[in-house]
Amino acid sequence: MTDKLLTGPSRDPASGNAAKQLVVFLHGRGANGDDLIGLAPILAEQFPDAAFLSPDAPLTLDGYPSALQWFDSSNRDPEYMAAGVRAAAPAIDDFLDHHLDRLGLENENLAIFGFSQGCRMALHVGLRRKTCPAALLGFSGSLAAPEALAAEITVKPPVLLVHGDADDIVPYSSLAQAEAALNGVGVPVSAMTRPGLGHGIDNEGLGFAMALLKRVFEGPPEK
Repeated sequence: MTDKLLTGPSRDPASGNAAKQLVVFLHGRGANGDDLIGLAPILAEQFPDAAFLSPDAPLTLDGYPSALQWFDSSNRDPEYMAAGVRAAAPAIDDFLDHHLDRLGLENENLAIFGFSQGCRMALHVGLRRKTCPAALLGFSGSLAAPEALAAEITVKPPVLLVHGDADDIVPYSSLAQAEAALNGVGVPVSAMTRPGLGHGIDNEGLGFAMALLKRVFEGPPEK
């Protein structure tokens, strides 16, 4: 249990009903919870009974109060960054546990949506939960410590990875590397390339995310 629970912007279910699903956004380096919560109204059109949370990362970047990060990535050494991911994970786990309990939901009702640094955190935390989340959605990110995954993975939720091939922040090659590592441990993963897209989320990628959420939250259509 961490000392202080993460906080950040939230959106209650658009339907006005009790939440049936929970989508948690994990923002990228230099942003904050406001960066991704704007996606909530778009997703709520398809999932009116979903609650949305977008916690602020606990570390400031270069002393700017509104520029936050989950871990220090100024040193690009993979072991250094993997250690940062591990240090940040307990606060996210506590946040998820707290709000699932508050809403009366289970991990099977939870989707974690991460962008850039937040993608790293979503994959790390989501694959090590005590029980399996509904889905992990990762945009423009990478997988920390792939060599440790086989020994540490506890659950195998469906994973969507989306990456622009013009990304100049996180190398596009990270997509294939993460896909290979996840396939290697039996995680069902879909890796989608967005031609010409830089470091961001486009409508096409968001459509992929909504399709996976529809499948895991609503199940296959009745015959």
